[in-house]
Amino acid sequence: MPKRLRKFVGMIVLVALVVLYALIAVTVASYRLAESPWYIHLAFFAFSGVLWVVPAMLVISWMERVPRSERDATR
Repeated sequence: MPKRLRKFVGMIVLVALVVLYALIAVTVASYRLAESPWYIHLAFFAFSGVLWVVPAMLVISWMERVPRSERDATR
């Protein structure tokens, strides 16, 4: 896959990931934490706000990976 296409696909996946993850986090918080105190909400959103970085790192590393054809040409 050409590098430009990989970056375009990765960008679309990242935007979809952020939107979907935010919807899931807010849904879980509103159903599970409705009666919880403010510090539980703060802890949940701090944790879930950092947790989305893991799948985003995987997508970004996939986007930046050098294709095999370019790796073989540099040897």
